[in-house]
Amino acid sequence: MTGDAAAKAARRHDPEGRVMLVGAEPYPPYQRPPLSKALWHGTAEETIWFEPMDGVELRTGTRIVAVDLERRRAVDDAGEEYEWERLLLATGARPRELEGADGVVYFRTIDDFHLVRERAVPGARAVVIGGGFIGSELAAALTGSGARVTMVVPEPGIGARLFPADLSAFVTGYYREQGVEVLAGETVAAVRDGVVQTGSGRSLPADLVVAGLGVEPRTELAEAAGLSVDGGIVVDELGRAVGRDDVFAAGDVASFPITALGRRFRIEHEDHANTHGRVVGENMAGAGGAYDHLPFFYSDLFDLGYEAVGEVDSRLDTVATWEEPNHSGVIAYVDAERRPRGYLLWNVWDALEPARAAIRAGVPVGEHALP
Repeated sequence: MTGDAAAKAARRHDPEGRVMLVGAEPYPPYQRPPLSKALWHGTAEETIWFEPMDGVELRTGTRIVAVDLERRRAVDDAGEEYEWERLLLATGARPRELEGADGVVYFRTIDDFHLVRERAVPGARAVVIGGGFIGSELAAALTGSGARVTMVVPEPGIGARLFPADLSAFVTGYYREQGVEVLAGETVAAVRDGVVQTGSGRSLPADLVVAGLGVEPRTELAEAAGLSVDGGIVVDELGRAVGRDDVFAAGDVASFPITALGRRFRIEHEDHANTHGRVVGENMAGAGGAYDHLPFFYSDLFDLGYEAVGEVDSRLDTVATWEEPNHSGVIAYVDAERRPRGYLLWNVWDALEPARAAIRAGVPVGEHALP
């Protein structure tokens, strides 16, 4: 998504220059969020593909394996060489995997969706490893398809790294009410021959094992080229790599500054992929615009849903204003001075811009989560 947004933005800003997008997947760019959301609810698959743009050359099924910054050359896995004046690394991220586990689908691509969807027949035994963003969405999607779902969640509850403890406990109970067996505080020791062995010694026979254990940025190209990497490719507000005017990084792989929060972040969600890609693509073509966006993300959990913006981390203190406890409300994540760092908008769909404004203003939160 980031590469697509950047290439199109560069093309629009510079109608004359040559723009090439090279991707390792055998498909043209597509939206990833529907893979664990809309496609499970009847949305047609043809809706996920991005429209091509005249003047953007696309090479799919091609992996860049080396970059020479001094010669301004890149080499792909077939040995073909590419010359560039401006280079964007939008190499994204790879799913974290379990050591020694066989037959696990690490959900990331449209091929993964096809494989999981095919196996998710009514009555199928599905084990979902992980209770974070992807794991919680997949468990809901699989249950809706008629599969019998067991979640193995190493944290105390679903969404424990994101939600305050009481909300995480509510969501965990809510999933159980929907028919999901949730093994909270449980680990996976092994996956072999269609059986998941847990750390406590349980055996879970499975027709399908799918994992959502987070991702790791694909920084190998950047590291080999000598670029600065610290939890991601380090870039400035224009998306430029440290010490370079001709090399950029954007999206999942980039460690970028958020001025309003006073630190660097690496964000793996759709809004950031598209907006960061667009701004950095324009800057590759000479625009010179700073990225000052506060990205948001969203999720659907059966009949529950949320939007979140800023630094949403369960280790922070929170201030909650509930219209209906655990069903509709706003949670502010605050620092030691009660200044808002992030907002969780729980079944609230009209407060994203006020939340962004409150984070930027930095005024301590009072009795109510949002002013």
